[in-house]
Amino acid sequence: MNRLNGKVAFLTGGGAGIAKCSALEFVKEGARGVAIVDINEEVGKRAEQDIKAAGGDVIFIQADVTQDAAVKQAIETTVAKFGKLDVLVNCAGGSVLEDVPVHEMSLDIWHKTITLNLLHPFLVCKHGIPHLIKNGGGSIINFSSMVGMTGLYRPAYAAAKGGIMSFTKTLAAQYVQHNIRANAVGPGSIRTERHLKRYQNKEWMLNEKPTGAAKERQIVQKLYPYSVGDPIDIANIVVFLASDESRMLTGTTIAADGGRSSYLRIYAGDD
Repeated sequence: MNRLNGKVAFLTGGGAGIAKCSALEFVKEGARGVAIVDINEEVGKRAEQDIKAAGGDVIFIQADVTQDAAVKQAIETTVAKFGKLDVLVNCAGGSVLEDVPVHEMSLDIWHKTITLNLLHPFLVCKHGIPHLIKNGGGSIINFSSMVGMTGLYRPAYAAAKGGIMSFTKTLAAQYVQHNIRANAVGPGSIRTERHLKRYQNKEWMLNEKPTGAAKERQIVQKLYPYSVGDPIDIANIVVFLASDESRMLTGTTIAADGGRSSYLRIYAGDD
């Protein structure tokens, strides 16, 4: 408790999933204020109410985090509300099924994926870092992915998330003299609302003789028994990186993927 006592945090994608769970944990750990940003007003307001019910001082800001002016305004609104800024959590993002092999991919999917997953963290840092400097330091937490570490599939998403790792290292080097730390988290499969919706009709764990994608996912689960987690598993890491307990960490990416990026085994064909 109180690992984040008095801190003010700004979280994108805060209406649901990992970012919402992280915001709730921030409140439990004594954060003075939490700003959650989401493009979806309905889920954002619902998350705001949930966090208030948990005792948190929270503000929901509806914004498209791929737009420069919107991000600038969201940061300014947060500082006006809470008086300062200590933590930036760039969690908004995601992949799409249309992220297919390069020779088949549309330019629209490429641009949208790069914009959401790589441009958005840049914009938050561009407008948020001056406030961290003014505050005497802080913590930046970006989101990469197991896909960015391995390049297994979804080339646009892999490129964006690989870029996040390099971007995070650069932030760490450029702002260390301002007492700002920058780290990234690289989740594997996490049971967020979005993830469950995508796979809700694929009961691969219950099927004794699965085929296709269901078979592949079942085999992955056997190879990597820790590869599927819950939002709280990642939120715990985010709280640690936001707290002073992680003062020796900067410029790193924590692989929170059950080992898949560390001891990758390739599955191919039938067995």
